[in-house]
Amino acid sequence: MSLKEFTGVTKALKNSNRVKILKMLQHGELCVCEIQVALGISQAGVSKHLAFLTEAGLVDRRKDGLWVYYRPAETPRSPYVAMLLGNLRFWLETDEDIAKLIKRIPDIRGKNLCDVNGMKHG
Repeated sequence: MSLKEFTGVTKALKNSNRVKILKMLQHGELCVCEIQVALGISQAGVSKHLAFLTEAGLVDRRKDGLWVYYRPAETPRSPYVAMLLGNLRFWLETDEDIAKLIKRIPDIRGKNLCDVNGMKHG
């Protein structure tokens, strides 16, 4: 455990969109295009946030064909991440913005949102 690890985790959570992404991922894995639709930001923006969260050890990724799916880290490499992910399950549950995002997930998931060279998934 180091100061660098700790500040990496806290920096990852400095952005509200990254916190929203983590809260959404607590309800099941999502791909970039699903997160993009939920947040209403660019694909590049979502990818940048996910790279930050991955680097901090907060999320894991799984590749399936052309698509990459993200979920909260199953085996956190840092006690800071383990503590944070454990507590985040209970934090912000009544926040209006978070509640709206969570409510939209079933409608977004698997709606053939991604289109890569005419190939859709869902």
